[in-house]
Parts: sequence; structure tokens; C-alpha cells
Amino acid sequence: MRLKLLTIIFCAGLLLQGSGFAKEDYPQRIISLGPAITEELFLLGASDRLVGCTVYCQRPEEAKKKEKIGTVIEVNLEKIIALQPDVVLAASLTNPKAIELLKNLGIKVIEFPDARNFSEICSSFLELGRIVGREKEAEEIIKTARNKVSALTAKLHGLPKPRVFIQVGAKPLVTVTEDSFVNDFIEFSGGINIAEGIMYPRYSREKVLESNPEVIFIVTMGINGEKERETWQGYRALKAARDNRIYILDSYWLCSPTPVSFVEALEIIAGLLHPQNE
Repeated sequence: MRLKLLTIIFCAGLLLQGSGFAKEDYPQRIISLGPAITEELFLLGASDRLVGCTVYCQRPEEAKKKEKIGTVIEVNLEKIIALQPDVVLAASLTNPKAIELLKNLGIKVIEFPDARNFSEICSSFLELGRIVGREKEAEEIIKTARNKVSALTAKLHGLPKPRVFIQVGAKPLVTVTEDSFVNDFIEFSGGINIAEGIMYPRYSREKVLESNPEVIFIVTMGINGEKERETWQGYRALKAARDNRIYILDSYWLCSPTPVSFVEALEIIAGLLHPQNE
């Protein structure tokens, strides 16, 4: 097996040397190593050039039919090489050793860092649009998303700001800080993140009880959401528990943001924070 892999790598190196595309030549064979990147390629109308993606690339439905090349973290190098991509679009969780090996083989790899806020989500999307020759389409999608965010924040202006806690981990308890795009969900929705100002996302139930949030969101990211909700409901001193305002959010909304999915999630969260304004 090892000899087979080495042979494939050697041959691929001969075939792919110099395969990086010029600025005016847009890639025709693309591999995506991130769910958000994959979804964005569909949004941009470039899905016909997507020849491979990870097993976690499940949206839109058509993405499930694409060739799978491993997970976000661990990719199948043999499959990637065999697909002869013009470019591999890597996510922040992609194994750095795999990226280095692909680059050494002459395969063009473009890395997309984690977006820290809505503005960076849009900037990253625009860059992807430039890479695949869909810059105008990207600009239009971003314009629509920004207009919707502006309209929503204007609608919520002047309303009471509920205290909010977002749980993204259970053991240990983990929340979101101000340098995460998830914090924008709270801010744009007219809420106050009880964890604002902290440097590290690890939190404690004692701190939550002390801050007494009016709303708690539990993100199903390796968490048993129902079990965690039952745990919080047991703290009757919590206003969120007394008012039955503990909600479970699908991790999709908070883990793989695109300009479009960000707005969709924002509208859901805003509706839960301000039900009287629906």
C-alpha cells in the first residue's frame, strides 16, 4: 500500500508541476476541504467545477453526490491526486502536513482562515468569487446579505437587549467570545453576550448563574442538546429556565457560515430573542 501511494505521488508530481493557474485562468477542477467553501461554490454557480469535497459537505443536497475525499481534518491524498485538481481550497482545520505535501507536488492550494465576524465572512466569500471568476455574483450576494442585516438591526433598534449565553461545549463548558462571528449573531440581534470581555471561551455554570441570562442557546456541536437543556432547566434561579427560553440550535448555522446562511441564522436568533416583534 505504501509503495502504491509513493508511486502515485511520484507520478502526480511529474504531471502536476506547474499546474498552478494564471490570474486570468480560472480553475476548472476544484476540490473543497470545507463545508462552507463547498456551499459557497454552489451559491456562486461554480458547482459544476467541484470534483471533490469532504464527507461533511452536506449542503446543499447536491453536494452529497460529489466525490468524497475524506474529512475536514484528515483527507485522502490518493483520491485528491487521482482527481487531478487545478486547485484545492483548504479550510482552517485541514491537516497542515497534507497541505504541505500537496503544495510540494505542485498542486495549487489556497487556504481560507476562520472568519472572526460577518465582515470577514463576506470578504472571504468575495475572495472565493475572484478565484473562480464569479466576482460579480459574489458582490451581489454580499450586497443582499448586508442589506438584510442592516434592515434587521434597524428594526430591532431601541428594543430591550436581553442577556444571552451561547453554549458550544459541555465538558468543559465552552461559550463564544467577542472575536467570534457567533458574537455578531447576538450583537446584530439586539442582545448582550454575557461572556463579552473574556479572553478564553471556557466558562463555568457558576458564572452563568451569576450573570443570570434571559436566553440560553445550546449549539449541537458534539453536545446532547436535550440533555444540556434539562440540566439548565434544573437551575430554577435562572431567568432563562423560569421563562422557558432555552433553545437548541443546529450546529450548521454556527459552524459553516456563508453570507446567506449567516443571515438565515441571524433571522432565527433575532426571532427567538424578540418574539414580540415577529
